Amino acid sequence: MAAVSEVLDLVAQMKAAEESFVLATVVRTVSVTAAKAGAKAIIRPDGSIVAGWIGGGCAKGAVLKAARDALADGNPRMVSVQPENLLAELGVKPGETKQGIRFASNLCPSKGTMDIFVEPVLPHPALVILGASPVALSLAAQARPLGYHVTLAAPACDLAGAPAVDILIDSFALGALHEARRFVVVATQGRGDEAALRAALAVDADYHAFVGSRRKMVALRDKLIAEGLDAARLDRAKAPAGLDLGAITPEEIAMSILAEITLERRRGQRGQAVK
Repeated sequence: MAAVSEVLDLVAQMKAAEESFVLATVVRTVSVTAAKAGAKAIIRPDGSIVAGWIGGGCAKGAVLKAARDALADGNPRMVSVQPENLLAELGVKPGETKQGIRFASNLCPSKGTMDIFVEPVLPHPALVILGASPVALSLAAQARPLGYHVTLAAPACDLAGAPAVDILIDSFALGALHEARRFVVVATQGRGDEAALRAALAVDADYHAFVGSRRKMVALRDKLIAEGLDAARLDRAKAPAGLDLGAITPEEIAMSILAEITLERRRGQRGQAVK
């Protein structure tokens, strides 16, 4: 049990450090297997096992493949490694998925069966907000309880106090950011729109949005293109930001933006079968 405790301690450390990894747990064994139920291992994105053990080569290849896939889409998997005769009795082939279980062949002499639960652990998604407007501040306040790592970038002179965010930047110069799925919102609302939009579009993200009217965005787009900014880069930014919910207040606008980000964040996960 000491080995399992060490694995769980490392899991806590890696989660606190916002690292991506997979926790693989043996949940069932039948007949002779190297690892037993309860065995755990931590797998990094490069496929290295940094702690724990779930058996030898009989299960390792299938688990590492499932780990890569789980990190790619954020969904957990169940892997069942069985001898080929048992797979034939179930009517499945190695590599097939049936009822949420991915099957793999155990070619080792032991001919045992192992079921392994593969769980991805990903950093909190990053929400980068540029601006100190009421919408920006409301967006930051609403995002943190939803599990976002929030960075707010704005000149300190525009802020009346210190907002409750993970990172506060005194300018629009973003620099190094939280490494995770990233969503960027420009909510300057007239105070530094051009500088903030330039900074936002220089950041790789799954989502860019501008809090403002289409007309305002068109005017900014034309001006920035005339100054040499790439049109394709500008077209990444959705304006106005958020779903059309008829929002009026800053809080409602922030909610509509988070709803739109949630749709993007969960795209491909809703109702998706485990692979």
